[in-house]
Amino acid sequence: MDAAADPAPDPTPAIRAALDRLAGDMPALGVAVSGGGDSVALMRIMAGWACGRRIMVATVDHGLRENSADEARQVADMARSLGLPHETLRWQPDGMAGNLMANARDARLRLLSDWGRRNDLAAVALGHTADDRAETLMMRLARGSGIDGLAVMAEWRDAFGIRWLRPMLGAGRAELRDWLRAQDITWIDDPSNDKDEFERVRIRKAIAAMDLDIAALSRAAAHIAEARDALSHYALLASEDAVARNGSLTLLRRPLSDAPVEIRRRLLVAACRWITGADYPPRRATVLHALDAVATGNRVTLDGTIIEPCGDRLRILREPAAALRAAPSTDGIWDNRWKIGALRPGQHVAAVGFAPLPALNWRLSGLGRDEAAASPAIWQGDRLVAAPLLRPCPPFRSNPRRGPTEFRKLVMAH
Repeated sequence: MDAAADPAPDPTPAIRAALDRLAGDMPALGVAVSGGGDSVALMRIMAGWACGRRIMVATVDHGLRENSADEARQVADMARSLGLPHETLRWQPDGMAGNLMANARDARLRLLSDWGRRNDLAAVALGHTADDRAETLMMRLARGSGIDGLAVMAEWRDAFGIRWLRPMLGAGRAELRDWLRAQDITWIDDPSNDKDEFERVRIRKAIAAMDLDIAALSRAAAHIAEARDALSHYALLASEDAVARNGSLTLLRRPLSDAPVEIRRRLLVAACRWITGADYPPRRATVLHALDAVATGNRVTLDGTIIEPCGDRLRILREPAAALRAAPSTDGIWDNRWKIGALRPGQHVAAVGFAPLPALNWRLSGLGRDEAAASPAIWQGDRLVAAPLLRPCPPFRSNPRRGPTEFRKLVMAH
């Protein structure tokens, strides 16, 4: 038989196996579908794989192209034809500064995360392929990224409050489109995929011009990810004596000083994210600067935290200036760090600040001055009602949103 007549390879068995491995015990999943060939293929494969699981579909309309609303409606029609509920999530980019594509990516993830939590979905699946992984690896190489940056597109990761799955990293873009064509299934081509003004498009064309093997590049990223995981395990062992108390973290200095720079960097990044709840780590250069300062026994600020050598220990706490900038909260969740119970109408949570400390006799709390100033307080207008960490004041309760378990997860985070 002529090779040209051979049927297109069926990618579904491998993708279904990845879904079984990543989400076999999840009763409800979301899938993000833009309308492109990759996400359309994922939606169809997940619809056939569901076997009683609740599968929901979402499309993010960034409003960046004239036909984006029509494309979202086309995806809704595709989903309904498969018996899957669909929702369009709209982003308003007006007034956003900086990198438009980076802003759009973050907005997409936040919108999908909110949608997933609102619908009690255990995870959201994304249609990234081996091509996406290879392209991202080459982009990161060009930027001189470290091992975390080069360990691109893990099969799963936790971010923005939800789990993200990538079950199609073993499949190629061309393979998926051949499979769709064989079934006479259409998709929407994004015209921006041909514009050289975008870095990814330039990298894609460079990979094609050099005839690089997409599958080999994707495997290289996977190997780097395995090395990254090994480093994370080493970092976890170096932090096994970490103590979390009152929203601050204490690490033993000896395991840190004995560890390679990369391990120390990982622990400092995890500690900062544990304190602040930030979705992204601080920049590598600023972390390395902080490590140099700590090595000489100096106190330093980093990404809204204070890192303070104290004898044989290293303390990481919230920087008061950052806490004072945090938006007041009326729902009890404040500074992405604390949950305050028993708020009454008209009351809000904000930082204690330095001015009230003498009247509160803060030293009796056992907290340092900066910790006390950055701790949560209940305010009624401009009047301080209570400071739960500094003085017991029923019925108000203050609980940190993260404990030792969350720190260990951040040390191991993708």
